[in-house]
Amino acid sequence: MRDAGITERGRDPPRQRQSGFSPVSVYTHAVAPMRLLAGTRLGPYEVLAPIGAGGMGEVYRASDTRLGREVAVKILPAACSSDTDRLRRFEQEARAAGMLNHPNILAIYDIGAHEGSPYVVSELLEGETLRERLAGGMPLQVRKATEYAIQLARGLGAAHQKGIVHRDLKPENIFLTELYLVEGLN
Repeated sequence: MRDAGITERGRDPPRQRQSGFSPVSVYTHAVAPMRLLAGTRLGPYEVLAPIGAGGMGEVYRASDTRLGREVAVKILPAACSSDTDRLRRFEQEARAAGMLNHPNILAIYDIGAHEGSPYVVSELLEGETLRERLAGGMPLQVRKATEYAIQLARGLGAAHQKGIVHRDLKPENIFLTELYLVEGLN
């Protein structure tokens, strides 16, 4: 769950980024003490439970009360909200990811703000990261590794067609679900 440095080509020159969550993180870090409690409302989203936290945000399982589905809500910590560079990066990455619609890319549903802190709402993924799968001790079969590589290439291709570049591709940022490999674009 690191900052992927998602950029729109021609908008922001590549540069080193700090570690942390980005709007579309695949949320696998251990849950640290987090500030939102179950029942907290962020517009139409009701927090159900914490999922994880990192340098760029906190991620929660939430209920979308309008559509009756569970979602992931990532909120930028209040301390980061006053950092104009982080805030700009957070919003830019949310908008860039929101332009994408592909089965191998995490879907962004909404953006908003809660008590001055911006948040991003995305689909809720169930599964594990590629890093977690590899750490299980069993090597990937060639066929499965090839399948993952093809799906990853399809997701990256869709992003590149929209002028979006993922600059932090690594096993922690690749999420595996039962149906798809989801390239987290985080």
